[in-house]
Amino acid sequence: MENSYLKLVQDMKSRNQLVMITELKTNDRSGTASIEKSLLNKDQLELDSINEEIKKNALNVLKTGLPELIKSQENEMVLYEPFYSEGRLIILGGGHIAKPLAKYGAEIGFEVTVVDDRPSFANPGRFPEASVVLCESFEQCFKKLEVNSSDYVVIVTRGHRHDAVCLRQVLELSPEYLGMIGSKRRVKSLMEQLIEEGFDKEQLNEVIAPIGLPIGAITPEEIAISIIAQIISKKRLNRTSLEVNKKKQQSQSDFDFEVLENLANNNEEKCAIITVVSKKGSVPRGPGAKMIVWPDGRILGSIGGGCSEAEVIIVARDLIHSGGYAIQKIDMTGSVAEDEGMVCGGIMEVLIEVYPS
Repeated sequence: MENSYLKLVQDMKSRNQLVMITELKTNDRSGTASIEKSLLNKDQLELDSINEEIKKNALNVLKTGLPELIKSQENEMVLYEPFYSEGRLIILGGGHIAKPLAKYGAEIGFEVTVVDDRPSFANPGRFPEASVVLCESFEQCFKKLEVNSSDYVVIVTRGHRHDAVCLRQVLELSPEYLGMIGSKRRVKSLMEQLIEEGFDKEQLNEVIAPIGLPIGAITPEEIAISIIAQIISKKRLNRTSLEVNKKKQQSQSDFDFEVLENLANNNEEKCAIITVVSKKGSVPRGPGAKMIVWPDGRILGSIGGGCSEAEVIIVARDLIHSGGYAIQKIDMTGSVAEDEGMVCGGIMEVLIEVYPS
């Protein structure tokens, strides 16, 4: 059987937008369950050959960023799950701020690329968390980087001239996030220079400079935290300042890449996949969060911990032996939840499925 998760992980590393479709059916007579998975990328969803209902539902979850479980017929359900790349954090400059920035970026799930033109700064020993460390001039590096609209680019080079070289090239590539370090005076001077060169003023206004949230950061680590916090704010709230507004959190599936990689490498060992398919109120994890449970009690990932997770694990281990799938509701609003110290006060619905089926 083709490992759909292997294809998923491979395609995500190419920074594709994908939808995994899981068809869940129970035979009326025998009671046996079947689980079938398929994968469609955004380009395939534009094809006329794709079923219109599937296309509509798949495009909808890509738009909302959240999975959706749809009951298609009696004893039949289909789970549509959107997946996006881990996100690439490109750090231009390998100096004192880049080091903690690469570390924090990798820890929150970004695929980190660091560029510097000095071998003593651009080497894997200095940046062990980075997926790519490129020793190349800032004039030539963009031919290898292939920056796209889903990338997050941070310019923290060692000098005004190098910042300008990077900014001129990145402006034309329109990444998701573009920030540049520097004092207000230095930034203003560079922007004026670029306007004189013919760059669009509105385009320059999109550059976040000086970079980072204004939290009074002084040390390299503090500055890196302020930058990472701003990147998270851009990713989750689609804003880059501390201003309070009514914009809701930007929806995005709450999956763990480590869980997906484990499933990609698993072709034989039976396990149960637990996926949060919906939520109401305040809960520890959002829709899309996954965890794996093995028959011997090992787990990977989390749907929030606590006694609620423990109960689901018991159901999952039983299901591994019997096969099939189950839908379970986790209620954190009642008195039992209060007695157990659950402070979230919401409801999660999870899908438990045996894998490989």
